Amino acid sequence: MRLLVVIVLLQSCLSANTASVSAVAPALGSTVVPIPAQVTPSSTTFTLGSTAKIYTSAETVSVGEYLGGLLRPSTGYALPVSTASPSGGIALLIDASVPGYRMEVTTSAVTIRASAAEGLFHGVQTLRQSFPAAVELRTTQPGPWTVPGGVIDDRPRFAYRGAMLDVSRHFMDVALVKRYLDDLALYKINMLHLHLSDDQGWRIQIDSWPRLASYGGSTQVGGGPGGYYTKEQYRDLAAYAQSRYITIVPEIDLPGHTNAALASYAELNCDGVAPPLYTGTQVGFSSLCVTKEVTYRFVEDVIRELAELTPGPYIHLGGDEAHATSDADYRTFMNRVMPLAAKYGKKVAGWNEITKADPAAESLAQYWGTATGNTSLAQAAQRGVKVLMSPANKAYLDMKYNASTPYGLSWAGYIEVRTAYNWNPGTHVTGVPESAVLGLEAPLWSETLSRLDQVEFMAFPRLPALAEAAWSPQSARVWNDFRVRLAAHGPRWDALGITYYRSTQIPWSATGGTNLAQGRPVTVSSTEVAQFPGSAAVDGNTSTRWSSGYSDPQWIRVDLGSAQTVNRVVLTWETAYARAYKVQLSDDGNTWHDVYSTTAGDGGLDQLTVSGTGRYLRVYSTARATRWGVSLWELAAYAT
Repeated sequence: MRLLVVIVLLQSCLSANTASVSAVAPALGSTVVPIPAQVTPSSTTFTLGSTAKIYTSAETVSVGEYLGGLLRPSTGYALPVSTASPSGGIALLIDASVPGYRMEVTTSAVTIRASAAEGLFHGVQTLRQSFPAAVELRTTQPGPWTVPGGVIDDRPRFAYRGAMLDVSRHFMDVALVKRYLDDLALYKINMLHLHLSDDQGWRIQIDSWPRLASYGGSTQVGGGPGGYYTKEQYRDLAAYAQSRYITIVPEIDLPGHTNAALASYAELNCDGVAPPLYTGTQVGFSSLCVTKEVTYRFVEDVIRELAELTPGPYIHLGGDEAHATSDADYRTFMNRVMPLAAKYGKKVAGWNEITKADPAAESLAQYWGTATGNTSLAQAAQRGVKVLMSPANKAYLDMKYNASTPYGLSWAGYIEVRTAYNWNPGTHVTGVPESAVLGLEAPLWSETLSRLDQVEFMAFPRLPALAEAAWSPQSARVWNDFRVRLAAHGPRWDALGITYYRSTQIPWSATGGTNLAQGRPVTVSSTEVAQFPGSAAVDGNTSTRWSSGYSDPQWIRVDLGSAQTVNRVVLTWETAYARAYKVQLSDDGNTWHDVYSTTAGDGGLDQLTVSGTGRYLRVYSTARATRWGVSLWELAAYAT
């Protein structure tokens, strides 16, 4: 094993106060996620004044009011929305010649043009991210409210840019879903897939089968009251999503993942006996009775009522993990129920297993596998079925970041921010060309999640990484550029009250700290490395590597430049072998004192709470391994 070393020293952690979130962005586009298709910065700066207006056309007043609602609390300005001819301020204009949107920032005005209101709304998100992060606070701040000058021309790469929220394993109330919709809108996500039924709970009112919600929705994973959406609540959610230019895709998972339905109605079971409600997390044990006609009356009633509630084009019929259904019965069932969506004016979406049946060409198959090849999916794509990319080892937001993540699962592996970012949805699956890929979706399953702070912690900062993969041209996506732009969003999330994971892969110091370690000399044992390579080492652009070895551990030492108070050390390792740590500080490089010492450790990311002051920091680890020992990928030292 070989390793890469990165040392980042942050002098302070930022909070959502005015001083820490009101820095002016250095150039247009430098704080925007997803990265726009084309940015032409200028040396000018726009400053929003207290008498400014927001100008719109009559048909886009709602977008203007949305922008006003964002800006008024923090600026304290009235910002009236006007349909008069623009005169300075902010103008949101319909222009049929502009695909996507175009934002021009001059000294006197910000003008956003688009061929439709949806494009203007996306341009508003770019403008929002271009203001200082304090604009997100809900109390009046001092400003100034500046936007760097220049021109942005932007349009999405993929039509479908989605997220999924599992409200079945744990029920999520209307307020939580609306908050998540607001989170999604900030990153130009335009589809929210709601997983409304599973073994643990049925979450939508169906009038023709009322016990689905009243009984099937009465519990959740681990027990508890569960819950469901009334039709009025669902319509309210759909309307709220539409106001953010997001379409809700409802999912009723069939023929498996159906214990809540089977428990609610005995006649849906082949033996006529209703099973008990289920509060565990196992999968694959339930199935509708494929041979009973009542099953198809049930499915048609559900699809009919759900189609009446759903303004969007898709109804998701699940189709995954139907282990209790034979292959023959699965094909029989899916081929009979998929046409029902078209009968009620909708297209079918389903997990990629539906391609084992015969989905129509207008159907959408959602790929959730961890491999880069899937024969039935590739064959379906050749027949005209569209593909939605959600590979579990790249896009599943419920996967842990590392071994110490308090929530989530790890069956598809750990997904750090870089893993979520560094893949290409258009080429990910062999035999599925980009022309067959409708887009990308980031699912968030809720076996271990029940609160907003947990949902947001697992989504951020990976959701913006996946949003950029869905929106931006592949040629514009560069990890080292993205991680710096993403770092600028930390104060914005603080201001919004978003709980997020402070990944050590992101140089959060870009939001106000100083990386004192870059360019500092590093000593590995007795071999001096002339210049510390800094963050470039993450991409393998240097030859600086270090491993503790099995029997002869070596120190790695960094000169911090001056005495620093260190309170936390984060170590990211390539292997998961047991090991012992020692972290020391020194004022002179000769006399060392321990700030952390242990006889064992775990794999993945280890965050060590330390306390000490010194100019020099050194770390070593011994590994109990048979060959290479343990390899350090990243070391970060955080100071107060």
